[in-house]
Amino acid sequence: MLKTHTCGELRPAHIGQTVKLAGWVNRYRDQGGVIFIDLRDRWGVVQVVIDVATAPDAHRVAGDLRSEYVVQVEGLVRARPEGTQNPELATGEIEVEALSVVLLNPSKTPPFYINKEEKIDETARMRYRYLDLRRPRMQQNLILRHRVVKFIRDYLDQRGFVEVETPILFKTTPEGARDFLVPSRLNPGQFYALPQSPQQLKQLLMVAGYEKYFQIARCFRDEDLRGDRQPEFTQLDLEMSFVQREDVMDLIEGLMIAICEQVAGKTPCFKPFPRIKYVDAMEKYGSDKPDMRYDLEAVDVTQLAGKSAFPVFVNNAAAGKPIKALCAPGMAAGLSGERLKKLTAELETLARGAGAKGLAWMALPETEDGEIKGPIGKYFTVEQKMALFEQLAAQPGDLVLFISDARDVVYNVVDVLRRHIAHELGWDDPDKLAFAWIIDFPMFYWNEEEQRWDPSQHMFTSPLPEDIPLLDTDPGAARGSQYDLACNGYEVAGGSIRIHSRELQEKIFPLIGQTMEHAREQFGHMLEAFEYGVPPHGGIASGIDRLVMVLAGEPNIREVIAFPKTQSGADIMAHAPSEPEPRQLEELWIRVVEPEKKK
Repeated sequence: MLKTHTCGELRPAHIGQTVKLAGWVNRYRDQGGVIFIDLRDRWGVVQVVIDVATAPDAHRVAGDLRSEYVVQVEGLVRARPEGTQNPELATGEIEVEALSVVLLNPSKTPPFYINKEEKIDETARMRYRYLDLRRPRMQQNLILRHRVVKFIRDYLDQRGFVEVETPILFKTTPEGARDFLVPSRLNPGQFYALPQSPQQLKQLLMVAGYEKYFQIARCFRDEDLRGDRQPEFTQLDLEMSFVQREDVMDLIEGLMIAICEQVAGKTPCFKPFPRIKYVDAMEKYGSDKPDMRYDLEAVDVTQLAGKSAFPVFVNNAAAGKPIKALCAPGMAAGLSGERLKKLTAELETLARGAGAKGLAWMALPETEDGEIKGPIGKYFTVEQKMALFEQLAAQPGDLVLFISDARDVVYNVVDVLRRHIAHELGWDDPDKLAFAWIIDFPMFYWNEEEQRWDPSQHMFTSPLPEDIPLLDTDPGAARGSQYDLACNGYEVAGGSIRIHSRELQEKIFPLIGQTMEHAREQFGHMLEAFEYGVPPHGGIASGIDRLVMVLAGEPNIREVIAFPKTQSGADIMAHAPSEPEPRQLEELWIRVVEPEKKK
């Protein structure tokens, strides 16, 4: 080994020892006869002192060093002189007096700083990802990810789970997103699909009698990207036999609490996690993955506001459209009329971006004799205003925002405004972790364009037992035995109790617009397996990338993935995707044909 110790492990207990270190030059300071180097590896940084009087050869080599050069140092650990200790470094009480310095490899000047945090253009980060990953913050993120995955494996192993790998090359089946297709050279004209999830296979493992399965599974979905989504991602995939909904939720809740406390060093805001019905989540927070770090609920004021003289509210209430209000504590306090106008204009722009036609508001005065501000105040009587503010528990200086439209639009706007208000007020602390279970989802959503029902999760989710008769009479009223785990405004896990009866599974296909002939072609292996003694079973999947992103307090999952894709699905470091050789396409019986241009 070129090193006897890591750069981050040396402490006063090592004083007097001769050590060998190897790493990167983090900082370089030449003070004439003495050169100081901060030497870095992924375990930390240590100060190395090269004195021309005691180590002239080492000093000569060190004179040519620059940042990010790779070097080996042999030297004596000693205490730093009084007054020069660095409390910000774990190794700050000691330094290494160099006896020899060996240049292992020089480095070009990096395109951005490695040794300090700064805002770096993301294109540069992706182009030089191997340098971006050398930065301490990125290394900490990937090490956290490693520890989370190792902890999961150990935790489930101790509870009787078996890790089973399932195929990457599988059959294309409709599961919500587009499949990535892989042509088969041995079967020309036919294609595999990369799995969107191991959903069918893990259910078949329950048929096979394994009872407790898990996998750290690679999954692939060809869909539009965003901050918490990538075309290839990793999830904890888990399935259990002879369980009910609470059994799966209790297992995952225990796992999440243990990961937070034992790996991330954070305590969740709530223990146990709240259980929120889907309807309540949408009505109060406008989202089925609400951020529960802050107590900011939308209040239904349809009855009160609908009786005002404001035409929009009157007409919407009569048409059955809800009127919701959000009270932003203290957001109008101390604002001049001009600044308040600018603030509400910004909020209205956000609301319009979420689908609203506008945004109504009132600002409460900061004194008893002050005047309520806002263009709609004149449409409310004094009694109506008092009743409204009492219902909202509004206080002096608060800003009240009103949203009224079709229910789905109201939900979208509430969610957007709620997140924005919380961010502006500093409530979205990344060090806080607020988990909540969302339950009792609708089994289906109506697809107006296709004139059919779409599963809210996937077609293998079982209805709640008491709602099974509704499949024949009122499918839109049926609830699925689905459960999602939200944390800080993200869905970090989702699962359900599955259908384990062929008869019930075949009842679902016509509802979602599939003929039985097509269903048997796509899922015949599943339907046949369901005739061989299938245990009741359920499971869950948790996105590892998204979970680690939340634990690390990062804004998107690219910060916790070693080699992610850009928003356009490209790897600009390796220049992928790229055009294949013509010979490769010939072997696969594939020809690329440009689509005809529309006239």
